[in-house]
Amino acid sequence: MTTAAARTGVTSEVGRLRTVLLHRPGAELRRLTPRNNDQLLFDGVPWVARAQEEHDAFAAALTDRGVEVLHLDRLLAEVMGVPTARSEVIAAAVDDPRLGATLRHATTAHLSDLAPEDLATALITGVAHDELRGGRGLAYRLMGRGEFVVPPLPNLMFTRDSSVWVGSQVAVTSLAMPARDRESALTAALYAHHPRFAGVDQLYGPQLEHLEGGDVLLLSPGVLAVGVGERTTAGGAERLARRVFARGLARTVLVVPIAQERATMHLDTICTMVDVDAMVMYPAVAGSLQAWTVTAGGELPDDADTTELSVEGPQPFLTAAATAMGIDRLRVIDTGLDPVTAEREQWDDGNNTLALAPRLAVAYERNTVTNAALEAAGIEVVAISGSELGSGRGGPRCMSCPVLREPLPG
Repeated sequence: MTTAAARTGVTSEVGRLRTVLLHRPGAELRRLTPRNNDQLLFDGVPWVARAQEEHDAFAAALTDRGVEVLHLDRLLAEVMGVPTARSEVIAAAVDDPRLGATLRHATTAHLSDLAPEDLATALITGVAHDELRGGRGLAYRLMGRGEFVVPPLPNLMFTRDSSVWVGSQVAVTSLAMPARDRESALTAALYAHHPRFAGVDQLYGPQLEHLEGGDVLLLSPGVLAVGVGERTTAGGAERLARRVFARGLARTVLVVPIAQERATMHLDTICTMVDVDAMVMYPAVAGSLQAWTVTAGGELPDDADTTELSVEGPQPFLTAAATAMGIDRLRVIDTGLDPVTAEREQWDDGNNTLALAPRLAVAYERNTVTNAALEAAGIEVVAISGSELGSGRGGPRCMSCPVLREPLPG
């Protein structure tokens, strides 16, 4: 019997991808309206059927290249038959100060009565005021008919953010935006209770400082880069560094400040690895991005969160990364973009690629200039459509959580 440890583990961004966690967008996207899409972090109201077609094509492109695709909603439905898992996710769903005690009890009863598959659907799609059985209390009476007792999770398709694998362990992250904070409860339950992940250690948790998977790049075995900006805090980067050092999962963490803007919400909106020594990077920041080099500062104690840290820098990111990786230089694919085109393609997730292997990456087809530059540099591009998927500001890397990659040779 193959153990969970043999079927999980990620030590780089570009080792051949073997297993990935995706979430096919569903009815939760139909909850988006012009009134609530900003609050739910979408730039528009997507055409749901087309978004699903695009996502199906993305999943098929991975499967066609030998990648096992796990679907988050299916795994979640399977663990909703576990009483402890049910209790955990229901408690997270009703942990909302809007509800008050009476409506909280009514919502708990409603969710508790659902079959496992229906519960998984309700937690993802949300529960509207008029869908709640047994709704009562002042808060319920004052709610509008279309308001959500349990809000939907339309960003769940960006599976990269709520968990990230570092070596043999998984960091269930702490999401910064209120519209997304409940995603981590679902991910934590999945990793804790699904037999596929039995015995896997969780490196991080939703109750800790804000840390999102889109800000974590595994540049090479033992070397992480962590963006600090709109979503990940310096405290989150610090705690992750302490834990990966104490558990022997990394020797260097590069902490990279990025602009606290929606266009650059995560480090992987600026740069992603496409080869063992190469990345595609937004030209406007290539020369200015800085990094602080963090290493373990002394003896590693039993308590990971008290590990002493040594902090040096800042240095130019590319210089610090090459030094940490033990290579002469980290190549940047020269996209040759004029400033306007560069800004447009960065906004459209041109730098947010998913490496399937060294020199093989998935990218949105609409970023034609960036893709041409990648091809010219020897990177094979698997181009996928993303006109509707991109309305939530996420590309192929954002939409995928690698669970197993082959180790790099050497």
